[in-house]
Amino acid sequence: MRIGVLGTGNMAEALATHWARAGHPVRVGGRDEGRARRLAARLGYGAEHGSPREAARFGEAVLVALPYGPAAEVAGALRDELAGKALLDCVNPVGPGFRLLTADGPSAARRLAAAAPGAHVVKAFNLCHEDVWRMDPPAFDGQPLAVPVCGDDPAALAAAHRLVRDTGCAPVAAGGLERAGLLEATAALYIGLWVGEGADVRAIAPPLVFAAGPGRGNG
Repeated sequence: MRIGVLGTGNMAEALATHWARAGHPVRVGGRDEGRARRLAARLGYGAEHGSPREAARFGEAVLVALPYGPAAEVAGALRDELAGKALLDCVNPVGPGFRLLTADGPSAARRLAAAAPGAHVVKAFNLCHEDVWRMDPPAFDGQPLAVPVCGDDPAALAAAHRLVRDTGCAPVAAGGLERAGLLEATAALYIGLWVGEGADVRAIAPPLVFAAGPGRGNG
């Protein structure tokens, strides 16, 4: 699967490294040609670089790894190149004080979908810091990281699930794109607890066998 990457930062590098290693052709797109070239060189495996437009045109799936502010603007400028493609959104609209910037409006994923209406937006990869994505594979106590995925288009969801598995993780169907805002709010909560309180978020949710009340799995 050809993958275009919009962005040259840490999330772009961490995720694209897995996909290049898995054999997917990757093209990094950045407004700074030098940064895009250096990132492609670090990825290796024949990864290429170019402008954001070239990366969007290249990819069958396109990762948006940009800050919340510019992400929709860039997607709108590339709407023709993104039409019909899986647009993978790992953006977290989290501001000062771990505040959710979209609290009174559409989710970041919905804003991308509105900016590039022909694209098939899928929300994924937004709940973890880039250092987790640098792990090979991201697994804890022998259990692969579970990655919630939200979207509406079956083909785009299938592409996203494949790319989750290529990171060594397990995709979890989390509903349609209308639920993407829940993932973004969860990220804001988690980041606030991790960074602001030093809390171990993994200790908050009970094991599945206890999650639905007494008796589950004990028959």
